[in-house]
Amino acid sequence: MSTHEVLQAAADLVAAFARNDRAAYFDAFTADASFVFHTLPQPLLSRDAYQALWDSWRRDEGFEVLSCASSNAFVSLQGDVAVLMHDVATELRMNGEQFFSQERETIVFKRQGARTQQEQGLWLACHEHLSAMPEGLPPP
Repeated sequence: MSTHEVLQAAADLVAAFARNDRAAYFDAFTADASFVFHTLPQPLLSRDAYQALWDSWRRDEGFEVLSCASSNAFVSLQGDVAVLMHDVATELRMNGEQFFSQERETIVFKRQGARTQQEQGLWLACHEHLSAMPEGLPPP
């Protein structure tokens, strides 16, 4: 196991989000993944719940990701679990308006499909927590 594998899983997840690849983006999460977004009043407690919200944003508000970039990534390996912290700069379109955000995100990955420590397995995200960037900090 290496931090490189987790960083690659995170890069793939961010890239799928950035190109609006709904299937690849949600395939990067476990079915029981949970999501905490500072823009929502309550957590989403499954991948299906987030997919339903994503689909309603697209249908009702014209939601589209224009770009997303990760920086300042740090990985902490904890056996078959890895915690990734990074900064994300995202540009979105909703209701015909463009929005830019600088946020801090934690993604917890869980290794799937490995029966032994020698097997590589697949790193899937099982929790995502998105926070607003603290006020007064310069962009990354």
